[in-house]
Amino acid sequence: MDDNNEIPEINQPTFETVPVETSPKIEETPEEVVNPESLQPPPSDLPPPVYQENKNQYFLIIGGAIVFFIFLILVIRAIFSGGGGKKEISLTYWGLWEDKEIVQPLIEQYQQKNPNVKINYQKMSPQSYREKLVVRSKNNQGPDLFRFHNTWVPEIKEVLAPMPSSIMNNAEFEKTFYKVHQKDLKVGNYYYGLPLEIDGLVLIYNESLFKKAGVSIVPSTWDEITDIVPRLTVKDTQGNLITSGIAMGTTANIEHFSDIFGLLLVQNGGSLDKLDQAEAAGALEIYRKFSEAPQGYWTDEMPNSINAFIQEKVAMTIVPSWQALTIKAANPEITIKIVPVPVVPGASMVSIASYWVEGVSRFSKNQIEAWKFLRYLTEKENMTKLYEIQSRLRPYGEPYSRVDLASLLAQNQYLGAVIKQADNFVSLPLISRTYDNGLNDEIIKYLENAINSTAQGVSYSEALKTAKQGVTQVFTKYNISY
Repeated sequence: MDDNNEIPEINQPTFETVPVETSPKIEETPEEVVNPESLQPPPSDLPPPVYQENKNQYFLIIGGAIVFFIFLILVIRAIFSGGGGKKEISLTYWGLWEDKEIVQPLIEQYQQKNPNVKINYQKMSPQSYREKLVVRSKNNQGPDLFRFHNTWVPEIKEVLAPMPSSIMNNAEFEKTFYKVHQKDLKVGNYYYGLPLEIDGLVLIYNESLFKKAGVSIVPSTWDEITDIVPRLTVKDTQGNLITSGIAMGTTANIEHFSDIFGLLLVQNGGSLDKLDQAEAAGALEIYRKFSEAPQGYWTDEMPNSINAFIQEKVAMTIVPSWQALTIKAANPEITIKIVPVPVVPGASMVSIASYWVEGVSRFSKNQIEAWKFLRYLTEKENMTKLYEIQSRLRPYGEPYSRVDLASLLAQNQYLGAVIKQADNFVSLPLISRTYDNGLNDEIIKYLENAINSTAQGVSYSEALKTAKQGVTQVFTKYNISY
């Protein structure tokens, strides 16, 4: 309704003066002579006059009763079948990674409590997902709520709706979730998503290979890594690798190489916007030395790092915790341990975050209802139920995003390391396997070129100066400032 609409002026009808016609003159007639007998009362033995009822009156009463009865039935049906008169709301939910059978029990549980809300979950393919999300949302063909990566906010902000304080205010958000969630999802005074998980880099090692090499320590620093890698590495008489101590140093055959470089960059005091400084060059040197001569603890001839670990050709790899699922699915007999990533001796723990978030489209016509459902998913009992469902179908579920659920996973053999690092995660837009074809993938390409150029003799500092120019262009493109 337009508040500025004026009440149109009502034109009063114009009445014409009609001349009054002169009534015709009534002719007087002589008075009739009244017979005195006609004035006598009727005989008392005559029956009283009969009262003639109006049948139309019954029709009106019966018709009115029928109309009222029909109206009453319609009102009762509206109350009981329509949830007090609420209209039915349909929500489309785009998910990633999780099959419908995992999410559907919670959807059905929510719909039982909210019968006027219908939620259609669709598991999407990660390829070109981000582009589809943006384009279809702008054309009013996108979802009402959807999953997105924690690094995507700058590149999908045009489709993200801010969370209303009526759903969850800032103080409650900050009390419920981790610091990295707060930093990643807040723009201005608003949060733009609700996380159902937290995850990031961990160190996975092959316990059997450790025992075979006589290594009993659990590495927690880079000095310890440097010390045990030679003991874990096995070469033939020609110097060819049989077993590698750790998957580091190259790009083409190392999953999450950019994440690992980001870890070293942060731990060495560097940042993505300062790749031309000494801290960044030092991080690249640490990364590359594991594959450079004369050590050669990892080479381009090795298989893909995840496949190499599955085949027990490498003793250690640094990956997000979910990669343990890939490893165990391919080799159920492998004995692995998962611990926090190594740190610089004497420095505080820090790791790189990589997790997924649920958001609401600003193009949705039912934003409040979408936010209500997401809020429902983040409640304690529902988050634990989701984890239980996930754990029935695989070794473990997604690590809880709620701080008050941390104790439930602190001793978990797969996720304990994630929880130990949860307060010390930081985010960088160089995460592998987000398939964003944008911010992350563009930066990763510049880093890949820089690392590969050092294998051709380019110095660490020069390689990263060139990379910085490209990264700066990407930051400008997505309006990112550090």
